[in-house]
Amino acid sequence: MNCIKSLLFISFFCFTAYQSNSQEKQLKLTLDEVIALAKEQSYDALIAKHTYLGSYWQYRTYRSGLLPNIDLSTNLLNYRNSIDVFTNEDGDNYFYQEQNSSDVNISVNQAVPFSGGSIFMQSNLGRLDNFLADSSQISPQFSSTPISVGFRQPLFSFNNLKWERKIEPVKYEEAKRKYIEALEQISLRAINNFFDLALAQINLEIAKVNFNNNDTLYKIANGRFNIGTIAKNELLQMELNFLNSRSELERAKLDLEIREFQLQSFLGYNELVNIELLIPQETPSAVVTYDKTISLAQQNNPSVLSFDRRLIEAEREVARAKSQNRFQADLYTSYGLTDQGDKVPEVYKELDNSLLINVGVSVPILDWGMGRGLVKIAKSNQEVINASVIQDKIEFEQNIYLKVREFNIQQTQFDIAAKADTIAMSKYEVTKQRFLIGKIDVLELNIALTEKDSKRRGYIAALRNYWRNYYTLRQLTQYNFIENKPLVADYEELVR
Repeated sequence: MNCIKSLLFISFFCFTAYQSNSQEKQLKLTLDEVIALAKEQSYDALIAKHTYLGSYWQYRTYRSGLLPNIDLSTNLLNYRNSIDVFTNEDGDNYFYQEQNSSDVNISVNQAVPFSGGSIFMQSNLGRLDNFLADSSQISPQFSSTPISVGFRQPLFSFNNLKWERKIEPVKYEEAKRKYIEALEQISLRAINNFFDLALAQINLEIAKVNFNNNDTLYKIANGRFNIGTIAKNELLQMELNFLNSRSELERAKLDLEIREFQLQSFLGYNELVNIELLIPQETPSAVVTYDKTISLAQQNNPSVLSFDRRLIEAEREVARAKSQNRFQADLYTSYGLTDQGDKVPEVYKELDNSLLINVGVSVPILDWGMGRGLVKIAKSNQEVINASVIQDKIEFEQNIYLKVREFNIQQTQFDIAAKADTIAMSKYEVTKQRFLIGKIDVLELNIALTEKDSKRRGYIAALRNYWRNYYTLRQLTQYNFIENKPLVADYEELVR
């Protein structure tokens, strides 16, 4: 018996522990906490982070290209075993050769953005092994160029470095502002998910209250019908109200589960979490004017940078097309010291000057109008982009104006919705009491019930609209109007 008792105790303990571990985690979250969690651990936040990181490394790559780069190259094996032709005063002669050459070269290159050329400095050491050489001859042989400096410069051609200096910093600044914009877009999604669940919670509360009220009223109506104080149709209406409220209760429970799962998924929770939202009961005051808002938007919104970038890129494509339609020349010049000998130390003793100048010219003679056509296409695209940017700027400013107007009337709308909710609740309680004492019929009670539920949902909708409009303004201006400070991000922390 003691053994059986011990087994039962252990089984009960394990079952209790399992039940405890399998219970859902309980969370009570405010709107600010939901927004903070969304920015920190949602899938959208991960996408925003890595989108920024892609732009960051692209900008780093551009910056690295402006710095001197050092290259080491080597040719360890260049073996040759063949019969070649040698021409001298006696005519052509065949000879057999077997040799191997190798070399090592180190170079430093520096781009010159304003001209599109590059400056270089390099050093070279080479070795030649002649396997068929007579023993009296020198083998191997060495050659060196201890140092040579040079300059490569395309003339009258498209200077891509010049345009990158204009575009890449703008693109990177645009990416930084787009990251903040993406975080504010996450906030807007969090607000939608928050109030979807908040409305589901309110609907469930309404459904529970209505079910209990209709249950009580139906029982009272049954008693009155039995003593003949109400008609059959009123009793049937009360029964129908009771059945409808029961159906609404079940639908409200299901909708609550759906909205809860949606919020859990959005916030990145993998385990079971039971979320209860703490609905804000008031809205903070924030003074927003159009002049201030449009000024902040022009300073901080990435779209403004995008307008400038698009214009510069269109100008770049015109310059590219023009450069392809005219003659081009390349200048290459280098000066260095060189020597050769039987041993490595010898090739660095008596150095000779080495000078190389090369100028090449490419002139289009006949291209059947292709180059001219490319220029026309680029200019036409530039005109389209210019017109598009002007239109986008107009729409941008109009959107700012409308959003400011919507926000400024929303505080009044919220106050009205809150007052209407209180009045509708009081009216329903008065109407219900009058119905209980037989002063009004069931039709008036139903009207009061519908108004009560509608005004309660309207209150939640007004809250949602206020916060959506506020965070939309934050997204457009990247400015916190409540705390009166700009929105910032820790970009150094992102790249760690």
